[in-house]
Amino acid sequence: MGIQDTHNEPRWRRLPEERPRQILQAAREVFGEHGLAASRLDDIARRAGLSKGTIYLYFSNKEELFREVVRYTIVSQIEEGERLYNARTSSATETLTQFMRQYWTFVRSPEFAPIFRLIHAEIHNFPDLARFYGEEVVARGQRLISGMIARGVETGEFRPLDPDVAARMLTAPFVMHGLWCTHRECFASVAAKTDEQVLDELIQFYLYAIQPRGRANGSQRA
Repeated sequence: MGIQDTHNEPRWRRLPEERPRQILQAAREVFGEHGLAASRLDDIARRAGLSKGTIYLYFSNKEELFREVVRYTIVSQIEEGERLYNARTSSATETLTQFMRQYWTFVRSPEFAPIFRLIHAEIHNFPDLARFYGEEVVARGQRLISGMIARGVETGEFRPLDPDVAARMLTAPFVMHGLWCTHRECFASVAAKTDEQVLDELIQFYLYAIQPRGRANGSQRA
């Protein structure tokens, strides 16, 4: 018996060439609401207002569809960060600060939280998907951040440190504080602060940690 779906009417009525995106948006919602294991292609097709057979025209199975949801939701953001880095004309500090602001916006978005919950709750039950996520999201994102930091070390903006370790130390606080800000009622430390105040504190803290002593200058607005 499939998941009960209260969405009786198709949310989108789009041209055929837009159907892949239509399916991905529906899949992201269904995965987020019911989890990866419990979601069925029938449920996703119903949410998208399409037949199950239409999904098979674009995606061979649920696992492939999940991969594409991750690419559509998260990998696209990493690619945007890579474009920012490759087109850089500013200092390493300014480039990294701009990236942190964009990263904060993404982790605070409604698209990120459901995927994050799925990864931590269920991905260990799907080894192939775990490897995929590790390679295309975690490793690629870490390479992007470590590259920005390595450039700052080379220019003397950042103190000598391991860029890979520094990259790992950036992502965890941003993700956790982003989730805490979504549930302020549970966290007194952020309850009275705006999102922008929390972000400024994170940026100041991180830059102070990686800049040479006596040179840390707080957050810099991109």
